[in-house]
Amino acid sequence: MQTVLASATLGPMTMDMGIVLGLVALTVLLFLTEWLRVDVVALLVMVALPLLGIMDGAEAFRGLAGNAVISIIAVIIMGRGLDHTGVISQLMRPLMRLAGRSRSRITVLVAGTVAVVSSFMQNVGAAALFLPAIRRLSRHSGVPVSRLLMPVGFSAILGGTVTLVGSSPLIMLNDLIQPFGLAPFGLFSVTPVGLALVVTGIAFFVLGGQRLLPAGTPAGEQGEDLMAWYCDLGCMHELRAPWDKNEELYVQDLIDSYCIQVVALSQKGGRDVLLPPDRAMRIAPGAVLAVIGSPARVAEMAAKHGFTVKSELDVFAQAMSDEESGVVEALVPPHSRFIGMTVADIRFRHNHLMSPLAVTRNNQTRYCDFWDMVVHAGDSILMHGRWESFHAMRPRRDVLFVQSLDHEVLHPEKAGVAVGAFVLSTGLVLATDLALSVCLMTGAVAMILGRVLTIDEAYRGVDWRTVFLLAGLIPLGVAMERTGAASWLAGHIMVMIGQPAPWVFLLVLGALSTVLTLVVSNVGAVVLLVPLAVDMASAVGADPRLAALAVALAASNSFLLPTHQVNALYMGPGGYRSLDFVRAGLPLSVLFLVVLTVMLSVCY
Repeated sequence: MQTVLASATLGPMTMDMGIVLGLVALTVLLFLTEWLRVDVVALLVMVALPLLGIMDGAEAFRGLAGNAVISIIAVIIMGRGLDHTGVISQLMRPLMRLAGRSRSRITVLVAGTVAVVSSFMQNVGAAALFLPAIRRLSRHSGVPVSRLLMPVGFSAILGGTVTLVGSSPLIMLNDLIQPFGLAPFGLFSVTPVGLALVVTGIAFFVLGGQRLLPAGTPAGEQGEDLMAWYCDLGCMHELRAPWDKNEELYVQDLIDSYCIQVVALSQKGGRDVLLPPDRAMRIAPGAVLAVIGSPARVAEMAAKHGFTVKSELDVFAQAMSDEESGVVEALVPPHSRFIGMTVADIRFRHNHLMSPLAVTRNNQTRYCDFWDMVVHAGDSILMHGRWESFHAMRPRRDVLFVQSLDHEVLHPEKAGVAVGAFVLSTGLVLATDLALSVCLMTGAVAMILGRVLTIDEAYRGVDWRTVFLLAGLIPLGVAMERTGAASWLAGHIMVMIGQPAPWVFLLVLGALSTVLTLVVSNVGAVVLLVPLAVDMASAVGADPRLAALAVALAASNSFLLPTHQVNALYMGPGGYRSLDFVRAGLPLSVLFLVVLTVMLSVCY
């Protein structure tokens, strides 16, 4: 059987093979030149295959319902649900504290965490789960998201090489080598190679690979960007009241006497956070406050009353984070019921849980002493509060928010339901023979039925460019396999290398698997190449098991084009072009092959 397989790959090229290989070359060319968007290129491929007579129309569009596409939709929905309930934020918070604003520490910690998660679940699932949190981490740290997503995405792909269940090719490996009588691999048989690959990938970006990524623009927090227009307002500070003073000091004293806006108060030194406190609330000894004001005014107040000014937010780090609260500008429309009332009469703090920071009228802004101002149509009011407070006020239309309020309101009370749905889908993947798409979509539907998020929110969370990119490339991979173009190409390359040394043979196999994975699915590449690799290994004096393992591991060497599911998922949010993947992915792909060859030669 092995001889027949080898000879079959060396047959003459047919017309269908030539058409498919030409279509592959054209697709790669369009990806690299970017004359068309990548999803448009994928759609062209989808319609070109039936127009050229390679497959019928129904089969060409079957990729839209493919296992990979449905799986991606499901994991995006589940990732949105976990993020919607704050689960991912809780996981990321320790990493954010450790990483600070250092790009290198962020890369090591986040990419390493994603790689660990990816080693036990589907790569794209791990990447989708962390996508919203990485965006917030970018805003928090000031590191452009384009400098974070690609290292994290590549680490998610590399994490799939750490265990035998980390990626689909490795899951299939034992089944593919069983007919040849080769000993199966254990769960952690690939771990030494996988860990070396993960370390290589992360080190590549930490030690210089970042320079190959697009610079992007720092995604500063929305509130900070808006406050930049109000130069005299100042910035956020965290203060602690003295324990040894019993003076009667109230929130309104700081506001009226020092023009410092108190936006949060914790009377118990970190527990029972009030956001915002009422003006008439007394500040107890040892209380912690979050205030907005100029450094000079804050320093003056602290010196007079014995407050301690902290160097950065601590107690209020989470409450003041961009994911929970922010600064919004609101306009008073002509139909508002606030017209004719004073700012004090409206009681923004008590009735609407918002802290007024400034009022602008006729291009004149007042940062304090605006409480007795009678509200007029056209007034602009700058306010700080939780996003849920702004969302609750919007339907009343007493004020019109200038910002889009696209921040999600977190629902931590639904965290148990979200985690339960995720565990359910993961359990189905591990314990049943159901298709991956069925298992994952079960978890997604469970989140919708459990009201973790609405169906409309689920629809809005899906990146449809990713969906159509993959749906268009799937039939191209099918055509490569069905016409014999993939096996013809692989067979001729194997004949060209002749009788190399075993390590050269492993290197060539890895390179061949890398190339095929870019145009055929990683599973398709492994199915085609493993029998061929085992058949050729004996002829060159190489270990057939290592040859099969090299093919399966190299199927994760998918960094050159946005054809891998993870790359497609991160392409839009990161603002990447195809050339960005080539620029950063080419040296990493070479390093991958070198480390793979060395580790297989040394460790087995």
